[in-house]
Amino acid sequence: MRSPSLLRGRWATLPPAAGGAVMAAGILSSGLELTGRHLLSLAALALSALLWLVLAAGFTTRLAGDRGRFRAEADTPAALTAVAATAVLGARLSQLGRQGAAAALLVLAALLWPGLLGSVLRHWRRRMRGVVFLVCVATQGLAVLAAALAAVHRLGWLAGAALAWFCLGVLLYGLALRHFDVREVRRGAGDHWVAGGALAITALAAARLMGTSVGAGGAAHTALRAATLAALALSLVWYAVLLAAEVRSPRHRYDIRRWSTVFPLGMTATACLTAAPATGVGALRPLGEVLLWVAVAAWALTCAAFLRSRRPARPGAARRRLPGRRARAR
Repeated sequence: MRSPSLLRGRWATLPPAAGGAVMAAGILSSGLELTGRHLLSLAALALSALLWLVLAAGFTTRLAGDRGRFRAEADTPAALTAVAATAVLGARLSQLGRQGAAAALLVLAALLWPGLLGSVLRHWRRRMRGVVFLVCVATQGLAVLAAALAAVHRLGWLAGAALAWFCLGVLLYGLALRHFDVREVRRGAGDHWVAGGALAITALAAARLMGTSVGAGGAAHTALRAATLAALALSLVWYAVLLAAEVRSPRHRYDIRRWSTVFPLGMTATACLTAAPATGVGALRPLGEVLLWVAVAAWALTCAAFLRSRRPARPGAARRRLPGRRARAR
């Protein structure tokens, strides 16, 4: 049986990028619920919650026992997965009717967000990987969760906060785009897909805001509808470009950043499914259903690649290759 100290050590070694796995399972759970796959949705939610607890334990362990590493990781955009993953899980719990738990996660994410965002922005540089778009994803995640709770509890002040986060998220997307290295489209290890996923969660946030007091009618409703459709259209353009780049330059090896591919795929599908009734564009629902199963397939392939990467080498494999090498040497 593994000792608690060993488990704590393993939690502490998980990189922030592992938060992409929480986000991937959480958004797939939301999409599956929207298509009526309740049991599959609950299974994905359970996995997301379990992974969140593991990563939260690692986050706390580093904060308490390894401040140097904690500060170094907090300077990188990947640290914002702590905010984004918490917000995605909270939004799914709100969808399930667990408003108290969702509110607690919103408070936690909102407390983490300013410190991590400020640290990341102070250490930006030119030509960054796709993870740079997490500044937008984390902020829009707060907007989505706040809008969901504001709609349930009819809280105007919370809807206003959600709108503020939404507007800031749009601004942060533009800033991230300026720092994004476009060469990552061809060579990225997985997190380059966040370039499109950030726009998809922006569309989701706008669609959620349409159901709150700030988007109930008039010019605000019209503007949010236009923002939803525009952000969704741009995310689908990114989807096509990134998919074409993957086909042209396949990247078969497992990388932890591949979970940051699954999340944008699932987010695009969920944004389509949510935007369909909100905007009245019915064609978005069948598109969202197709894209959801693409995301589920990508999740399964990434899981399989992860398990293969963890498989220990077979004993004697190196020795069996050795005679051949010696023969060639002769």
